[in-house]
Amino acid sequence: MQELSEQRLLLPETCFLKELIYCNLIRVIIFAVMANSTQNVVLITGASSGIGKSIGEYLHLQGYKVYGTSRSPKQDHLNGIHFLSLDVTKPESIKEAVAKLIAIEGQLDVLINNAGKGITGPLEETPDEEVQAAFDTNYFGVLRVIKAVLPQMRKQRSGTIINITSIAGYMGLPYRGIYSATKSALEITTEAYRMELKEFGIKMTNIAPGDFATNIAAGRFHAPVIKGSAYEKNYGRTLAIMDEHVDHGEDPIKMAKKVHSVILTEHPTIHYRVGAFMQRISVALKHILPDKLFEKMLLNHYKL
Repeated sequence: MQELSEQRLLLPETCFLKELIYCNLIRVIIFAVMANSTQNVVLITGASSGIGKSIGEYLHLQGYKVYGTSRSPKQDHLNGIHFLSLDVTKPESIKEAVAKLIAIEGQLDVLINNAGKGITGPLEETPDEEVQAAFDTNYFGVLRVIKAVLPQMRKQRSGTIINITSIAGYMGLPYRGIYSATKSALEITTEAYRMELKEFGIKMTNIAPGDFATNIAAGRFHAPVIKGSAYEKNYGRTLAIMDEHVDHGEDPIKMAKKVHSVILTEHPTIHYRVGAFMQRISVALKHILPDKLFEKMLLNHYKL
């Protein structure tokens, strides 16, 4: 009788334990399904080629819902990227694209400001309209897109904004002074912006690439090497060196992996640099070395 009594006492406890394990297992399965069904939504400007294209395709493979922008998309969907028509120099174009994305997805988790315009030339000889165009795309265009997405991110109380700048933004480079200035302005603005957005749970950071093997050299504005110009010899030589660096640059997938790593970082730092070792270390050297010595290094590098 005592044995039977013990069995009766143990049976309910055993059943309760089985039910508890079963319920917890079901809960884990439901959470896993929900996690997989809710994709993080990413918007990348300038995603039709180069670094932007690599980032978009890589994030798609990691399970993100990726929207890319181009001024004139050739297809609505390509290699996992859903394309939207957007021109960062046209405010209405930006508003329409962002509104369309939010209407479809109801959320925006990550903005990657990648659209940019390369520009080279002697400062004295670069046309004013080209200088303005570079700032309009590389600086003001980025600010326009940020303004367009912030209301949604504030509503969510979350979001990550990654501004693609350049290692050239940390220093003045000969015959790339305007480009350096646009990227430097964005890097400094990011420092201020991220402090203003902290209370809303929105993260912002810079990722500065060095030279990558993309088609940026083909799309860059080159001030012409003017025959008889005071800068003809040195500018022509420097231009050839710059193009060679890009042609033999890093694989863009390296940049894509860094972007993904930053997205997953709970508390990203302000500045990240990606590229060849000497390009990354040059930023530190600028702060360590006397100005004249660092300038001499650059002059030697460009054979000036």
